[in-house]
Amino acid sequence: MSDHSDAPLDKLWIEYGEVFEAFDDITLARWMAQTLGQLQGRVWRSSHPLVGAYRLAAQVAHDRQIWHKRLATTPRDYPEAGCCRAPLLPLITRDVIEQGLVCQHCNGTAIAFDDIPVDVQKMLRNWAETYAPIHQIAHWDDRQQKRAGNYDRALEDAATEAERLLAAAGNKLGPALLEFYPAVLWEDQDECLDVRPEDVPL
Repeated sequence: MSDHSDAPLDKLWIEYGEVFEAFDDITLARWMAQTLGQLQGRVWRSSHPLVGAYRLAAQVAHDRQIWHKRLATTPRDYPEAGCCRAPLLPLITRDVIEQGLVCQHCNGTAIAFDDIPVDVQKMLRNWAETYAPIHQIAHWDDRQQKRAGNYDRALEDAATEAERLLAAAGNKLGPALLEFYPAVLWEDQDECLDVRPEDVPL
């Protein structure tokens, strides 16, 4: 989320994040360590309010390099992420093959795709390769849309399939990764296809 965005939703999230800007470093570090303890051992939707609050705090913490100051003890099962040395809290996205698992602190690659355990890597590759052409329907050009005949119907069908695949990320991929990582987040929406979190039941 860019601080320079003019989108109303982005402005709202910036407003939400101001509470963490007001925290001193020790308070912020302790709040985050306690919240990591609450997240541990479960697979979470990226839209969950607790995850959203943690993500806002993580952005402030990253700017201040909170985790490098060792102001609070993180739950012991969280290793350091290679990208920024914050506690590892990986996110599954549809771009997992290219981006790996995404860090919630710096938005970089927390775990490169090739470093994911092989058995889960295969599951993720199959899922992402199935998802990619479904998502791409939202980006068809005029020629592709005309060739589809009824583009609105194709778009609607793609959204339905995206809902199913996103649910699979929460039901199957997340639990498989949880065998190796202390907590796992999964992307539960696709703005391009107008799929919202509430459209993706588990």
